[in-house]
Amino acid sequence: MLKKLLVAIVLFASMGFASASVDVNTGDQAALDGIKGLGPSTSKGIIAERSRGGNFKDWPDFQARVKGIREKSASKLSDAGLTVNGLAKSATTAKTAVPTTKLPVSK
Repeated sequence: MLKKLLVAIVLFASMGFASASVDVNTGDQAALDGIKGLGPSTSKGIIAERSRGGNFKDWPDFQARVKGIREKSASKLSDAGLTVNGLAKSATTAKTAVPTTKLPVSK
């Protein structure tokens, strides 16, 4: 009984590590492979592009340079813990969002 309880505790604790964030500019292949939705070929592509063109500046730069990463997949990867320069995709989008309505100008 005690062994089962210890195994359950270890499994539960390790689940927290699986959801840790990984930055595309610093993560190695094993860390990138740990992100749900990233397979070995994509993580190799990320590392190859990072080696070739330097660090990714932001999410749009990452999406433009890595084959197969578009808006929908980038959002899913961000939700799974992938970051670019420590920022999740939603944080980048919120920062660069353009208001859709004009505010009245006081005279």
